[in-house]
Amino acid sequence: MTAGYRVTERFLAAVHARDADAAAGCFAEDGTYANVPHAPVAGRAGVAALLRPILGRAERVRWELVTASYTDERAWLERVDRFWIDGREYSVACNGVAEVDPARELIIGFRDYTDLAPWRALIAPVLAG
Repeated sequence: MTAGYRVTERFLAAVHARDADAAAGCFAEDGTYANVPHAPVAGRAGVAALLRPILGRAERVRWELVTASYTDERAWLERVDRFWIDGREYSVACNGVAEVDPARELIIGFRDYTDLAPWRALIAPVLAG
């Protein structure tokens, strides 16, 4: 197994556990996370702050891998991100690219690409309420 596989598996396990701090712990101290087209957040505190609202609001989270490819330095993850809120499932298709420091097995950069317009239309009323 590659470093890219091992660290992204730890990251996904933390997301599924809805643990924003553990997910952020998979990042290097100066690692970045970008929900493109938004500007990236930097550092573990930034990553945790980005993930905490949705992970905390959901009763259950599952980022289902559709296809994935790994090297020591990268992971490419085609996903369907599923969140259960108030007993209802909300999902969004997503492609993520993780850049990995293989020596430390930490994420140094993560970029998620999704069509935000349908996701915002679906989830904004739920998160506002």
